[in-house]
Amino acid sequence: MTALHYQGLVEIGAMIASRQVSAVEVTRHQLERCQSLASLNAFITLLAERALAQAEAADRDIATGLRRSVLHGVPIALKDLYDFAGTPTTAGMPSRLDAIATANATVTQRLIDAGAVILGKTCLTEGAYAEHRAPFKTPVNPWNPDRWCGASSSGSAVGVAAGLFFAGLATETGGSIRIPSAMNGVTGFKPSWGRVSRAGIYPLAASLDHAGPIARSATDAAAVLGIIAGRDSADPTSSRRPVENYLAEANASLKGMRIGIDMAFSYAGTDPEHVSAMLAAADTLRDLGAELIAITLPNSGQIIWDWFDVCAVQNALVNGTVTAEQPGALGPALTALVARGRALQGTDYQMVINRANAFRGDFEALFADLDLVLSPAMAFSPPPNEAMENLSDDMISGIHRFTCPFTMSGHPVLSMPGGVHSDGMPINIQLIGPLYGEATLARAGMAFQKATQWHRRRPLS
Repeated sequence: MTALHYQGLVEIGAMIASRQVSAVEVTRHQLERCQSLASLNAFITLLAERALAQAEAADRDIATGLRRSVLHGVPIALKDLYDFAGTPTTAGMPSRLDAIATANATVTQRLIDAGAVILGKTCLTEGAYAEHRAPFKTPVNPWNPDRWCGASSSGSAVGVAAGLFFAGLATETGGSIRIPSAMNGVTGFKPSWGRVSRAGIYPLAASLDHAGPIARSATDAAAVLGIIAGRDSADPTSSRRPVENYLAEANASLKGMRIGIDMAFSYAGTDPEHVSAMLAAADTLRDLGAELIAITLPNSGQIIWDWFDVCAVQNALVNGTVTAEQPGALGPALTALVARGRALQGTDYQMVINRANAFRGDFEALFADLDLVLSPAMAFSPPPNEAMENLSDDMISGIHRFTCPFTMSGHPVLSMPGGVHSDGMPINIQLIGPLYGEATLARAGMAFQKATQWHRRRPLS
């Protein structure tokens, strides 16, 4: 029997709705697990009393026949970039320890309105960039404590993998939904830029920031995305496109779906075991009825390095005042990023933007003849922690090669467990969709996971 803490989000929601178990019982169980596994450092702030109050309210609603959503009564967690009124939004920055939110982020409010139980705020790198900084702790990879836990949404991915909560709200600017999902063997759903409101989320780089869920399955991630997506007047960049029912095709066939693979893009510099996992995933998708098509992606080699310039210029707008007014308040990596942004010439920045726009247009054009693109999610297995202290260009490229191009272009991506490395660490594969192609991604991801068991592996009992 599946342990309570490893039930699927949709399943536990149904159990709460049918009163097989109460939201309070589930919440207490999760809080006890969070406390017993506190050494994983998933949380900056655990909000036990507030969570129990939300669970009690959910049980009262459900007892009267009111079910707000599939999330009603289900414990989740927020990356500590999301404003949650009355609690600090630290953004992983020591300088923001006392930055108490006075209102909820739009996503936070949508989750509350859906009846979710918010257990707390999860650990992340400083300002959602490169390094974890004291007094905040570095989350621990539950598969192997000596291996890297991933990028800025590390606490959300660690907590989902370890069964601390049923979904973690995350953000991605260069890969921070997909990288920690891959490092921890869980499912991450990066939506199209503009699909989810960014209002009330502390920014890293506005034109690159995406808000989305990390969960243990495509079904659960799609369920959360369906709740948080949609137009928001507080974020003028949010899309007016209607939000589709991402769970509607949970049992749909993939017959006739066209999925492209660029073998040169997938092979170059990639661990052979990760390539093998992708090829096995291609076989599974083919068996499910999809047609696999050889393609050539637009060149993305320069995009990885261009990403740093875009991120730097835009973060200088966010944190430039901090570096000016509080010298030494930011860590070395974030300080260097701000300095890089301030130093970049306007004409050079515009050349970067021109290249990004060209890549976006060329990539989107592929979907005239395709439904999705398949690739590895990462170039290699989670590196040893010490290898992340002084990164080489090859390491930086390997981390970002399958992520940065699609944050620069704004396309939606679903990262899912697809194998196991010989070192025992999980391997993820990813599917990339056309702009606002989240429903197609959800359909393919749910079908793949019905046919495989990789997403059911657990690092801890």
